Parts: sequence; C-alpha cells; structure tokens
Amino acid sequence: MDFAFLSSTMVTLLAALPMTLALFGCSIVLGGLLALLLVWMRTGGNPILSGFAKAYIFVFRGSPLLIQMFLVFYGLGQFGIIRYSFLWPMLREPFVCAVLSLALCTAGYTAEIFRGGIRAVSPKEIEAARSIGMSGFLLVRRILAPIAFRHALPAYSTEIVLMMKSTALASLVTVWEVTGVAQRLISHTYRTMEVFLCAAIIYLVLNFVILQAMGLLEYHLSRHRRAIPQALKA
Repeated sequence: MDFAFLSSTMVTLLAALPMTLALFGCSIVLGGLLALLLVWMRTGGNPILSGFAKAYIFVFRGSPLLIQMFLVFYGLGQFGIIRYSFLWPMLREPFVCAVLSLALCTAGYTAEIFRGGIRAVSPKEIEAARSIGMSGFLLVRRILAPIAFRHALPAYSTEIVLMMKSTALASLVTVWEVTGVAQRLISHTYRTMEVFLCAAIIYLVLNFVILQAMGLLEYHLSRHRRAIPQALKA
C-alpha cells in the first residue's frame, strides 16, 4: 500500500463529499414529503387515490433504481411538454435528475414503512384519545404520528442507509459525487484497490454516523419504556 497515494486520494474524495451529502439530504427530504402524501392517499379511504398510490409504490419498488434514474435523466427531454416548459432549465441538470429519481424511489419504500407504523398503533390508544376530545389534526400530532414514527423508525433507518449508498448511482448520470470522482481517479491512475478502499471508508463512516444518530433518536423516543415505576423503586 502506498500511504502517500492513499492520503492524497482521501483528500480528493472528501472534496466531493458535499455533493454526496447534498444528494442524500435533498432526496431524503423530498422523498419523505412525497411518502407522507402517498400514505395519506393509501389510508384516506378514496379508492381512486388509494389505487394510484398502490400503483406508484408497486412501480418504484418493483423496478431497479438505475433504470429509473436513466429514464428521468434521458427520458424526460423526449417529451415536448417538458422540454419547452419552465421546468426544463431545472430538469436538464444532472443533479436535479439524480435527486428526483432518488426521491421518487425512496418515497415508495418510505410510504410502506410509514403505513406499517400507522397500522402498528393500537386502536385502543386512538379510542382513548378520542374519549378525551382529541380529533383531526390534534389526534394525528399528539398520538398517531409519534407512535407510528416510533414503530417505523428501525425500518426507516435502514432505508436511509440504503439511500446513502444509492447516491453512488448518480455518477452514472454525470454527477460527480464520491463514487464518480473515485471512478475518474481510477481511469487516470489505474489503482482500483486503493481508490475504492478510500471510497468505501468514507461510506462506512457516513453510514456509521447515520446509524448512531438514528439509534439516539430511537433511544430518545422510547424513554417511556425505560421508566421504572416508583412503586418498584421502593
């Protein structure tokens, strides 16, 4: 191992880290908002909206993310209604296409994770909230959303880690994040082992930080389960 080359490679790859974090952050936020809309459509009781949400989830969970990214990047420009619209200056940018494809994909998975969290909420807790006058948005904010999110958090943390790793696919649509820069370095140096080792270390550290943060959040949200009754203390 050439440690001087490893250190210089690590510095070069870290320079591309902000692009990876931007892809990850934008896709998670946009995908999460879209997932909430899909969950509302699935659970709202409207058969048309529910059918659309089911079809959306089936398509984006059942097809490879790479194909979805290629369709967004290369396919949207084939439609004149998009190419000559006000959206085209944004949609022709590789970064926007990568974020859009990542967000659309994760929304399908996240919607099912959130729906599973909602189904895990006990009907008795909802009935108890309604018995004291809670309804509508207050019921969702105080009872349904916190409990559902707590149940969904372990599965959602896995989806977040998968999305961090999926940002590597953005290099295939000319977004120069960590993996894209690593591939360019390999094409110039032909030192695959060292370059991809540095890239793997970066992703491992990022995912370690994410998992620790999600673990702390889960610990904070579950503090009531660790409370010891005063009677037992005595």
